[in-house]
Amino acid sequence: MKRIIDANLNRATEAFRVLEDIARFKLNDKVISAELKNLRHTLCMFFDSDYNELIFSRDTNNDVGVDILNPTKISRDVPNLCELFRSNFKRLEQALRVLGECSNLGDEIRYKTYVIEKKMNERINMDIKKYLLKDKNLYLVTNSDNFSSDEEFLDKVALAVKSGVDIVQLREKTKPASKIIEYGKVIRQICSEYGAIFIVNDRIDIAQIVKADGVHLGQDDVDIKYAREILGEKMIIGISTHKSEDAICAVENGADYIGVGPVYKTPTKPNRDAAGLDYLKWACKNVSIPFYAIGSIDENTIGEVISVGAKRVAVVRCIMNSSDVEKSVKTLKAKLG
Repeated sequence: MKRIIDANLNRATEAFRVLEDIARFKLNDKVISAELKNLRHTLCMFFDSDYNELIFSRDTNNDVGVDILNPTKISRDVPNLCELFRSNFKRLEQALRVLGECSNLGDEIRYKTYVIEKKMNERINMDIKKYLLKDKNLYLVTNSDNFSSDEEFLDKVALAVKSGVDIVQLREKTKPASKIIEYGKVIRQICSEYGAIFIVNDRIDIAQIVKADGVHLGQDDVDIKYAREILGEKMIIGISTHKSEDAICAVENGADYIGVGPVYKTPTKPNRDAAGLDYLKWACKNVSIPFYAIGSIDENTIGEVISVGAKRVAVVRCIMNSSDVEKSVKTLKAKLG
């Protein structure tokens, strides 16, 4: 029994330490870090009087479990933050369960870890979305209307992503749901291959079906809070904004990013007046989440957009209608820096 307690005490304290470091260095969360540290100390103190007996019971050389390999560990890549978080919490909770069964430890520490796990999971999901959007500065919004075939359209999207587009929004206002799903499944694969983010316009249901990274809403679409209830915390939610009041509301309601515009009059929004550079200047000074300037931005207008402080842009025609997609993407990326 002492060997079982020793092994699981080591597992639990090691897992606690990994989770403390995630909370401390990745999430910068002093409260959660302190909670985990206090639980680790409480656990160690509970077994402190048994320390010598536990050490004497240890027999690593003759442990039959040492040479049993975990298939998931063989040639495995370095785990990402989510994997590290999940695996160590499960290791911790399993070890605490064994300690509870093999000693009079009780369940209090284990129950407290369930609460902390939920809090950390919410924080990690939010931080991952911030990380995903952090360096993504070129956002392509699709329009397949002027293409002679699906293959031609999808080939252009693939070339744009391969050339350096960071985010693709599937925006197809004239296509039936079945066609959008068909496009979405292909673009999902393209984005996954090149590390781009995949967003679906308007359709929350289709975003879920094609396993998109998120959804982009308009001011007249479903409310952000309702979208979040459906999609959960993991998916990215963006929204178009046309004035400061829209932006403030979007941030307060939990948007992960916003579109700011249209900066210039655009045929993709024929009934919408240009918001102009004044709104963009305001956003540069007042919006705390990532935002993308949008509306007739191309190689000729991007300089003015950048000059007022914008660091991210969303484009449609200057890539979708380009005869040299690679050159257009690289020109835009170079100007964005």
